[in-house]
Amino acid sequence: MFKWLSVPVLVLAIAAPSSAQVTPAAGYTPPDDTPAIKVGVVIFTDYTVQQQPKIKDTDLNEVTLSAFQVGRAYINVTGNISHTVLFRVTPDITRETGVGSSLNGSYTFRLKYAYAQWNLDDYMAKGSFARFGMQQNPYFDFFETVYRYRFQGTIFNEREGYQSSADVGAAFRYNLPQNYGDIQTGFFNGENYNKPEVNDQKSFMFRGTLRPFHTHSVLRGLRLTGFVNKDAYVKNADRTRALFATTFEHPNLNAAFEYLATTDQNASATKTAVDGRGWSVFVTPKSARGWEGIVRFDHLVPNKDVKSQVRERTIAGVAYWFPHQGSVSAALLFDVDNATFDGFSPAQPTQRRFAVHALVNF
Repeated sequence: MFKWLSVPVLVLAIAAPSSAQVTPAAGYTPPDDTPAIKVGVVIFTDYTVQQQPKIKDTDLNEVTLSAFQVGRAYINVTGNISHTVLFRVTPDITRETGVGSSLNGSYTFRLKYAYAQWNLDDYMAKGSFARFGMQQNPYFDFFETVYRYRFQGTIFNEREGYQSSADVGAAFRYNLPQNYGDIQTGFFNGENYNKPEVNDQKSFMFRGTLRPFHTHSVLRGLRLTGFVNKDAYVKNADRTRALFATTFEHPNLNAAFEYLATTDQNASATKTAVDGRGWSVFVTPKSARGWEGIVRFDHLVPNKDVKSQVRERTIAGVAYWFPHQGSVSAALLFDVDNATFDGFSPAQPTQRRFAVHALVNF
């Protein structure tokens, strides 16, 4: 039902600019339509020591793997044609791992975001828009404003391999009046930004976020969010992800709880559907001098019919966010990341990593 209802909503949103114009009142100041373009960068880099498991070098010595790495390097190109038409182009760095490729092991750039955006502030609540192209996943776009530690690692849903942070499609966002929340929905290929479409199936995504105490001095930081991604590997082969999240933001603390439900009939409608269940919680206490703590715990049962198979991850660390002006940011984080895999066959060893991460966002 959501799928068919969202089509006219999206069409009306994009068509809204063509509606009749109202004569402006006396003293009206028209918006600035001067074209502009900006260039920014995002850098994630780290030094990581893998304490467990040990590895063997080419001479068969058992050693502790350690490495300096660049996890991400974005060049963000954003601009506006007018006050209603915007765009973004962002290439992303990744390490080539293709067997036989002459670039195997090298860092290569690929496209991460490339979209046009129509701001609908003239016709709807401020912050409403329509987008077309390679863009952020509606849930990730929201959640990562609360969880600022993507430079340590991806959020629960992505780290467990259920979704990516971007895909190609068309989306619409409506910002509820008086800061009550927002709704974002759209149709996407469903293969994520790093793979082409392979069939006729499309992913329908819907996120609704409510701020129930929008005027309260403290509780206005509380938001309730529901998200569903209804997709299929092929016709009638279910690929569904549903999330419920409670988030809280405050000058002294950010925190969240996520509950994840998944259904997969991988590659064929003849396969038995596998239902996964999991949850994640994090808290990041903050000081007024730039110091923050981070504690996060993930718990996943990939197949709820095999409850003995459990993946768990614990992250704990301390970060320093450098003083800055405006929307730029820079931080250093020292953390330990410990992942366990119980009940799997063959057995999987515990993974424990110590790391120093650096973030530059300009």
